[in-house]
Amino acid sequence: MDLLPRWPGPEAIGADLLRRYGEPHRRYHTTEHLAAVLDGVDALATEADDADAVRLAAWFHDAVYDPARSDNEERSAVLAERMLPGTGRPAGVIAEVARLVRLTATHDPREGDRNGAVLSDADLAILAADPERYAAYAAAVREEYAAVPEEDFRAGRADVLRSLLALPALFRTQHGHERWEEAARHNLRTELMLLGRTSGGADPPV
Repeated sequence: MDLLPRWPGPEAIGADLLRRYGEPHRRYHTTEHLAAVLDGVDALATEADDADAVRLAAWFHDAVYDPARSDNEERSAVLAERMLPGTGRPAGVIAEVARLVRLTATHDPREGDRNGAVLSDADLAILAADPERYAAYAAAVREEYAAVPEEDFRAGRADVLRSLLALPALFRTQHGHERWEEAARHNLRTELMLLGRTSGGADPPV
């Protein structure tokens, strides 16, 4: 999958980002996931205030990913703050990109945050996939956490699923809410039931 033509900046930076998404320990947070998020942003672009900034944030949102750490979003945002000045973007755009990357830690944009809603929805769109694709996604996340004992993983994953289900809405754009909300909640409830857990543990991401 050659995503480099979709990178809107110096080739060296795009190549470095793609190298990161291609790290061997990744199973879900890969170039395929990046492509899916970019496609989602394109599909929702009319609902953003600055679709180009959202696309840049999509490129950086999982640029740093270590399953053993809980600060990947922060480290990815810092990477954007370090790399983007070399692309000629204004400081305000760079700050917005970093803010959006940090937002993917919670997927809970404030009301009226149109850019945040688009990136969050694009990142969470996998939750509304058909059952077979959703099962593959869940299995890939488990593979990324292969070092975590099964009981701990189940407990942590259940906590993540419950936190998502507790959101007033998973999808904040009109398109996302109308097209994906019901299917995503069904998938989350089904996975939570299969996990058969109610508390405790580490926090595997979405």
